[in-house]
Amino acid sequence: MIALELALRSLLKSPFVTGVAVVSLALGIGANAAIFSMFDQLLVRGLQVPNAERLVNLDAPGPKPGSISCDETGPCSAIFSYPMFRDLERDGAGFEAVVAHRLFGASVSIDGQSDRASGLLVSGRYFEALGLEPALGRLLGPGDDEQIGGHYVVVLSHDRWVEQLGSDPGIIGRTMVVNGQPFTVVGVAPEGFRSTIVGNSPSFFVPLVMFDEVSPGFAGFDERRTYRYYLFALLREGDALEQAAAAANALYTSIVREVEVPLQTNMTGQELERFSAKQLIVTPGRLGQSNMLGDLPMLVALLFTTTLFVLLIACANVANLLLARGAGRAQEMSIRSSLGGSRSQLVRQLTLESLLLAGAAAVLSLLVARWTVVAIFSLTPPDTPQFISFGIQPSMLLFTAVVALGTGFTFGLYPALHATRTDLIAVLRLGGPQAADSRAAQRYRNGLVVAQFALSTALLFGAGLFVRSLVNIASVDPGFRTENLVAFDLLPAANGYTRDETLELFRRVDEELKALPGITGVTMGRVPVLAQSSWSVPVSVEGFLWEPGVDAGSRFNAVGAGFFTTMEIPLIAGRDFTAADAAGAAQVAVVNEAFTRKFGLGGGAIGARLSNDSVTAVDRDIEIVGLVQDTRYNQITGDDPPILYLSYPQDDNVGAATFYVRTAADPRDVMTAIPGVIARLDATLPVDDLMTLDDQIRETVFMQRFMSTLSAAFAVLATLLAAVGLYGVLAFTVSRRTREIGVRMALGAAQGNVRTLVLRQVAWMAAAGAVVGLAAAYWIARGAQAMLYDVSGYDPMSFAASAAFLLAVALAAGYLPARRASRVDPLVALRSD
Repeated sequence: MIALELALRSLLKSPFVTGVAVVSLALGIGANAAIFSMFDQLLVRGLQVPNAERLVNLDAPGPKPGSISCDETGPCSAIFSYPMFRDLERDGAGFEAVVAHRLFGASVSIDGQSDRASGLLVSGRYFEALGLEPALGRLLGPGDDEQIGGHYVVVLSHDRWVEQLGSDPGIIGRTMVVNGQPFTVVGVAPEGFRSTIVGNSPSFFVPLVMFDEVSPGFAGFDERRTYRYYLFALLREGDALEQAAAAANALYTSIVREVEVPLQTNMTGQELERFSAKQLIVTPGRLGQSNMLGDLPMLVALLFTTTLFVLLIACANVANLLLARGAGRAQEMSIRSSLGGSRSQLVRQLTLESLLLAGAAAVLSLLVARWTVVAIFSLTPPDTPQFISFGIQPSMLLFTAVVALGTGFTFGLYPALHATRTDLIAVLRLGGPQAADSRAAQRYRNGLVVAQFALSTALLFGAGLFVRSLVNIASVDPGFRTENLVAFDLLPAANGYTRDETLELFRRVDEELKALPGITGVTMGRVPVLAQSSWSVPVSVEGFLWEPGVDAGSRFNAVGAGFFTTMEIPLIAGRDFTAADAAGAAQVAVVNEAFTRKFGLGGGAIGARLSNDSVTAVDRDIEIVGLVQDTRYNQITGDDPPILYLSYPQDDNVGAATFYVRTAADPRDVMTAIPGVIARLDATLPVDDLMTLDDQIRETVFMQRFMSTLSAAFAVLATLLAAVGLYGVLAFTVSRRTREIGVRMALGAAQGNVRTLVLRQVAWMAAAGAVVGLAAAYWIARGAQAMLYDVSGYDPMSFAASAAFLLAVALAAGYLPARRASRVDPLVALRSD
């Protein structure tokens, strides 16, 4: 207790040094604790369900001829047809259970209160395989999975039950309308369970066999060439993953070769060989499923590297502060030694002080960690579900304690050893820090500053790469003008509208919107542009000779009248769609330049005929009436693919559309009026994803913005900490060299010479740090390359910019000590000792 009291008293004697040390360490430890919390929750703990360790994910890479529809649950290689799922489920495939699921969007209503929500279609053993029990009522089971279209039951998520229904126990047995279909609420999922899809929190769960009822025309229950469903499985007790994978593949390959190979009529021999050789890939599933899981380890690794660099810089600051403080306490250490204190006792005392600093920093770092996590998730799109906890977890406390203990001991030991290594006679005679400050200590301090600048260089270089990548994305020309363009979605089919009713509603929406002041154009499209949505169709084009193995697919969109005029996509030849291109009229199409290049139309596109039913169709009943300039399709960073545009009223899939409204002035004013327009036409019809197209593009490049913002923020923080460290070292050096500087000035050195002397030391340390930082920057560049757009991981401009910024910060940090040195009074300096 006496040693602790002495340590506290000593730290409180120098509150500025103590405060700077605590804040520096808190920033470094807190940033690392925040990233560790994300790492722990997403990549270590995984799904919080009883059977998590026995779950495996199923993937089936290889050719998938036919209709493919995938989502954020996983890659397109991981989707299966409904018949294949039932084959695997029925025979067990070496597992205790095989489960299918799929996300879908819906308009939902309980007691007349409507909203849009995300739902999850699940097969009968979904909850059973996870080992879950209901919070209320019952969960879906095998009995809800027997008859296609025959089980109108729904289970609510616990979050929806609490947040929107006030934990009402009377919800069981009530009706919930899902996309116009009445479902009976039979239960509430357990608290804390959101889904098996990382980053997604569906509001309710319905039986998989009800897919066609909630999304008409999309189920494909009988079609082995329609791929829609993601699968996971539950291992049998005691089975190894490899054992189960072998059993599953024995069944899977026999089905592929005996049942599915005979169905493939448009494949070359080589493609058919690849198709028949398909294998199931079985991987551990305790983390769940998500497209995020592919990039997440690299993302977390980059963030961990960044925050580790920040922590090392903070620790170097503390070590330098403790060295300077130790030199100032040389007399105190010498007197304690002369009074009988052993060196080991003094080292333990000083180490205890550094541990107390680290302990105080650890407490403060918990706040920093929480703020960091909140700040990180504030960068995500507004509708991103909260899939990690912002609270302080036991694992975070343990991590923080271990890091604080390690940093406090590691970076406090050398200053403690150095401070107790003083020459007792010299210190008592000189009475100042000079005798206690060895060349080794000077080299150590300078080395720490160089290391700080090296780490800062690496971080600044990484930030520069991401910023340049984001600038390149912002400069991409999508092929049309995105400014003053508002987009929103309507899904009348989900409210029970027929085809004719939908077309009539869309006609009235078009009229009402055009009547608003400041509107210069209104149109719509089946597939939203630049929203990461994609739709491909097989086409048969007049004059294009198709052979097995030849790609005859094109991106597709069904659009409204005046689409190209409103979107400001340049028309090269022919015409835009008009109101005359209605259902029942002669079918027409508009194609882009990439389409004409792919299908060899050249300058003869106008008047050519095609079909979008099959690559082998000979009844080509669609005439090309327009040729437009190439544009981006589903993402701003993609290529300009071939696109086939059809007239929306002539499309088979009528029921949903994205409307585009071009404004003459600020689109925000129009955005406030749009919900009222739709409400006048149908008060029960939700307006989804109302935003400007520029905002939509920003959401699609979220990862680039996320990494640019975080890397820049951490790099600036690291550089500021390095600047604080440099300032501290220079201030101490100037105070220690006061006599030397006085002699120089007495011998005729000008103030400018003295400033140059100090700033030359600054420039040397910054330059040395920049050179050393190149090695670390090389590894950061290798890891970041996959996340960059149109910029090399070894971009010289980014390195030059980071080095220039670092030098500017270093000179700014060194200016005050240099200025103080140049104002030393030679007479005062020569009298001081």
